[in-house]
This record gives sequence, C-alpha cells and structure tokens, in this order.
Amino acid sequence: MNIFLLILFGLIAGVFGGMGMGGGTLLIPLLTIFLSFNQKVAQGFNLLSFLLMAVIAIIIHAKNKMIDSSNIFPIILGGVIFSVGGALLANLVSGKVLRIIFGVFLIVLAIFEFVKVFKENSANN
Repeated sequence: MNIFLLILFGLIAGVFGGMGMGGGTLLIPLLTIFLSFNQKVAQGFNLLSFLLMAVIAIIIHAKNKMIDSSNIFPIILGGVIFSVGGALLANLVSGKVLRIIFGVFLIVLAIFEFVKVFKENSANN
C-alpha cells in the first residue's frame, strides 16, 4: 500500500510541478501527513525528485533552444552555495521547527496567491 501511495504522490507532485506550482508544496505535506515521514526525510525526497525533474526540464528547454546561457554560472554558483547552506542549516534545526517554518511558508504563499487572484479579478471587472 505504501508503494502505491508513494507512486501516486509522486505523480501528483509531478503534475503540479509541471504546471508551475511546485510539486513540493504538495509532496511534503502528503508524505508527512499520510505516510508519517519525518519532515527532514520528506524534504530530502522532495529535493531528490526536484533534481530529477530539473534535469529533464533542462534537457527539454535546451532542445527547444530556450536557455540563455550568458548568465548561467552566477545562477549555478548561487544555487550551489545557498543549497549547501540551506542543507547545513536544516540539519541544525529540529524536524518540528522545519514543519512550522514550512507551514508558515505555505500560509504566506496562499495569501500571495489569493491577493494575486483578487487583483486579477478586480482588473478584469
């Protein structure tokens, strides 16, 4: 049953990630709530799945000549530095604190999305 749920949750996260929402906003809560994953483990799985999806996205975008490589090295450098720093910081913080931080992040994200939709609807009317 767990394998089925892992595949299902991966599919759901992949679909939402492909639509631009970010699969981790769903994958992490699904893993922690329904499969009782530790917060750090769920976030690790999310990062691993993101890396795999990012490689596929880069291949597709490169094939379609949609990558501007003029500024690629500063982006890569910043990504590596902040990824390592974030991983080290997350290792120092308890899973409970990470869960709270992630929950606050989701609430703030939801507020921004509601405001964005409200502004778009106001502009169209």
